[in-house]
Amino acid sequence: MPVGIPIIDLPKAAQSPLDPLTWAGVLEWLLGAPLRIVLTILLAYVARRLVHRAIDKAIEKSIARSEAAQAKRDHKRSKGMPASTVRERSRQRALTTGSLLRSIATIVIGTITALTVLDLMGIPLAPLLASAGVGGIALGFGAQALVKDYLSGIFMILEDQYGVGDYIDTGEAVGTVEEVSLRVTRLRDLDGVVWYVRNGEILRIGNRSQGWSTVMVDLPFSYREDVDQVIGIIRDAVSVMDTDEHWGPKLREAPSVLGVETITAGTVSVRVFATCAPNENWGLQREIRRRVKDAFDREGIAGPPLPPVGGTHTI
Repeated sequence: MPVGIPIIDLPKAAQSPLDPLTWAGVLEWLLGAPLRIVLTILLAYVARRLVHRAIDKAIEKSIARSEAAQAKRDHKRSKGMPASTVRERSRQRALTTGSLLRSIATIVIGTITALTVLDLMGIPLAPLLASAGVGGIALGFGAQALVKDYLSGIFMILEDQYGVGDYIDTGEAVGTVEEVSLRVTRLRDLDGVVWYVRNGEILRIGNRSQGWSTVMVDLPFSYREDVDQVIGIIRDAVSVMDTDEHWGPKLREAPSVLGVETITAGTVSVRVFATCAPNENWGLQREIRRRVKDAFDREGIAGPPLPPVGGTHTI
């Protein structure tokens, strides 16, 4: 036997590390993890569509029930916020709630699908979940304010505490709401300043645009005038506002004269009270003063005494 390199029998796998592909092998591989991954994604897509459809159906039924209940209450509504406005607010709130629920459903289904796909690919989930848990704890401590803002925004929307167009008092700023998001509320005050208020920092809300507003006007006149006569003049001047083409729809009822409110320094003040549609109280106050002033001029009712002109000067 000639001397040479010894022959070593290698295993079959070692002799051919790349086995030739066969249709049977490809089919077996496709029927394994890839097929299960595709089926998982398809099932997730179908589940998402079904959940979204169920949410849409629930929101539509909620809107229909709200509109039916509102229609029953419309005949009891004297005046104030128009029924169409109330229904539109309810519809917007329901649609916002549906959008929020759909987003939550998409996130949950997507997360479960991603974890399932990773598991089918053979990627160990225990280290990933442990890292996510540690990251979640760190995020919870580091972003407490952000989480608080989002949770507060969700409950504000669900509870319909206020909406776009409402005139609200947040404690820090007072103005008309221009935008409501899950994190911040943007409003504009009477000076035109835009305020961005974090939802988590709002501890109380005063909404002047829900339901109805009140009108209180104190009308002064001279102490020497007959109170009963003046009250009658005021009552005649404001009682016709309920039937006025412009102001009638804004009033829930005719303004009422409550009587004498104050007597000071030769002046008597009579208070007029009324309820009206939201945010219409300022215009109604000005109109009541104008009408009463015209009535006083016609009847010769003297106004409050004027302050003395000039005065002494000290050096």
